[in-house]
Amino acid sequence: MKISDRKEFGQKPKPLTCSPGTTVFDAVKPMAANNYGSIIVVNDQHEVIGMMTERDIFRRLIAEDLDPKKTKVEDIMTTSVRTARADDELVDWLRLMSNERFRRLPIVDEGGKLIAVMSQGDFVSYTWPELLARFQELAQASLPERINPAFILISILIYTAAIVFTVVSLT
Repeated sequence: MKISDRKEFGQKPKPLTCSPGTTVFDAVKPMAANNYGSIIVVNDQHEVIGMMTERDIFRRLIAEDLDPKKTKVEDIMTTSVRTARADDELVDWLRLMSNERFRRLPIVDEGGKLIAVMSQGDFVSYTWPELLARFQELAQASLPERINPAFILISILIYTAAIVFTVVSLT
């Protein structure tokens, strides 16, 4: 499935952006107002050149005791930002984001201009129904007809509850 195939892709809010010369103080204001954990840094052509995250602020500003009113975003931003295209495969990016440990993925158009930002959480929530359906298909294909996958799942839940009850009652 392509990123753009998801109906939610078109419903994403406009990405929060700033220029590299913006002060950290001024960049943090809209982040806080919108409850965003990052801001995408773009050039005059609206191409992604970096990203400033809460982690960047914590590690590169606060830990270094820099002044947010004097420090520019370009001084603390992450510059190695991966970007995807709307027609890229969603599951491929989910795997890459998980393996490389990054949570936000700017989506750019054919000209490299920013059009959206998807988070790892967006991808996971969008793919859960598909993953569960695929699990059910695999389970039914590999189990004898008389064994119901729901029965197995319920049995596992009961077993887990029994273990938790036993541990709690012993303490």
